[in-house]
Amino acid sequence: MWVIVFFDLPTDTKAERRAASIFRKNLIKDGFTMFQYSIYVRCCPSRENNEVHTKRVKGFLPDTGFVVVFSITDKQFGMMELFNKAKPADRPDTPQQLELF
Repeated sequence: MWVIVFFDLPTDTKAERRAASIFRKNLIKDGFTMFQYSIYVRCCPSRENNEVHTKRVKGFLPDTGFVVVFSITDKQFGMMELFNKAKPADRPDTPQQLELF
């Protein structure tokens, strides 16, 4: 599963810029990778782990701004098509997952 965080945070004042910076740093500290400037992604091996990271994001939400957190499966993430000037672009590194029987 993948946790995807979209955000649009105000940066008009010094305090707002600081809050936005702290939010991004917390995402990175929790293992998220920048997908685009205001979109961060994280692969989770299970639904339970996904819920843990979603709760963590909720815990460090800034006081102002707009944040969306949602989850998709590996299959849905894999069907994404990325383009850069009409050329397919590289996908972010997908971690290797182990299957245990």
